[in-house]
Amino acid sequence: MSTSTASSTATSGYFAQGFFGRDLLASVVVFLVALPLCMGIAIASGMPPAAGLITGIVGGLVVGFIAGSPLQVSGPAAGLAVLVFELVREHGAAALGPVILMAGLIQLIAGLCRVGVWFRMTSPAVVAGMLSGIGILIVASQSHVLMDAAPKARGLENFAALPAVLWEAVTGGAGSTALMVGLGTIAIMLGWEKLRPAKLKFVPGALLAVVIITAVVQLQNLPVNRVDVPANLFSAVSIPSVGEILGVFDATLLLAAITFAFIASAETLLSAAAVDRMHDGPRTRFDRELTAQGVGNMICGFLGALPMTGVIVRSAANVQANAATRMSTIMHGGWLLVFAMLLPWLMRMTPVACLAGILVFTGVKMIKLGQVKDLAAYGKGTAFVYLATTFAIVATDLLTGVIIGFALSLFRLSLQSSKLKIGVKDGDNDGKVTMSLEGSATFLRVPEMARTLERLPPGTKLHLDVERLQHVDHAYIELLRDFHRNAGARGSEMIVDWKELGRRVEGPAQHQPA
Repeated sequence: MSTSTASSTATSGYFAQGFFGRDLLASVVVFLVALPLCMGIAIASGMPPAAGLITGIVGGLVVGFIAGSPLQVSGPAAGLAVLVFELVREHGAAALGPVILMAGLIQLIAGLCRVGVWFRMTSPAVVAGMLSGIGILIVASQSHVLMDAAPKARGLENFAALPAVLWEAVTGGAGSTALMVGLGTIAIMLGWEKLRPAKLKFVPGALLAVVIITAVVQLQNLPVNRVDVPANLFSAVSIPSVGEILGVFDATLLLAAITFAFIASAETLLSAAAVDRMHDGPRTRFDRELTAQGVGNMICGFLGALPMTGVIVRSAANVQANAATRMSTIMHGGWLLVFAMLLPWLMRMTPVACLAGILVFTGVKMIKLGQVKDLAAYGKGTAFVYLATTFAIVATDLLTGVIIGFALSLFRLSLQSSKLKIGVKDGDNDGKVTMSLEGSATFLRVPEMARTLERLPPGTKLHLDVERLQHVDHAYIELLRDFHRNAGARGSEMIVDWKELGRRVEGPAQHQPA
């Protein structure tokens, strides 16, 4: 069979099986979900709404075509809004493109080197804590935008300044009308979520809220800030110069690029794994998905748009709308492009407070502190890592919080992998004591062993049983050697099979005491 014949057969089969109809409806649903979020996330990131629309278009038309997860939808993500906001505030919008370009290159190389699946090693507790922390930061910053006020640079600063801004709005000062618009948006979304008829479940609450609130604002000519979208979408494209691209090798910007790449990759691949659990179709090819994200982010960086990830909200809407193939994702990108090119005047009617209300609603849903109980089922330490990551992100910044979460996860893993049982059995009033060690004796258990040895009375004849000891590290064996050397000064004695103990030491070591 020739290539053209095979292509024709595949195309006819696509239409004959009804896949086109399913993908067409799903693409419209995803487009309606993505449109307000693309603009809202851009505003939350300190960038013009057009930057978010461009990312959504690239995520659909380009990444959708080559993605390793056919039903996952990519676009600007709330999870990166905090990072973008901080980067733009500190280094200016001109630095964003090169940083995203470099982040995309890192993702591309990682995908080609087949390390995509390794991103799934990220502790779920850290990822959940990261999303909850981001959700809290989004609520803190967008609560200001909800009242047409400018957000502060840090999460704690936003919380500290919020009461004064809220009091002014509540008492009829600046932001009072915007506050009503934002709260009205949230009320519509909440009501639609609870009361939505089954036949209209495909209509997203965010779109319904935008349509109703925008209509009211226009009819009443309310004095609130509105979205600024250029008449020509291409005028929003900002291609970085060669000098700006080379400037990304500055240590601070390079670290930002690595941070973007890691967080975007982790969020994308975890989202893809979640999408796989929602349907019975083809499974995600993680390395290909990571490569596709790299290509998408390199294009977004070159165009001066926002960074992208695979987004679970849009992907879930895609699956729930019964999408059949990747064509639904591609077509949703086409709808975004057509809408942004032909109807920019319609988007300029949208109140900024309305989009802020959508993001406050989204941020609250991201927090999910109720996960503590579910994570605690895997141990209290897991729940602690989640909470510590969440609060560290809010108190410091996203990168620091994630690093703290990883450090705690590794520390918890070290504790679990160095479980040591110390059994002490006294003799019959003859000063003999048998101490058995079972498990792994590492530096983490040195304080416990030191206290146990210190409690032995002078004149003790200690017999150390190490037959059930699996591993001993340098710090632990040095503690035993030190006790052996100084036992005579206390009238004590330590008896141990040093040769047997030496077999548990990793690497070459002196098995006899000094």
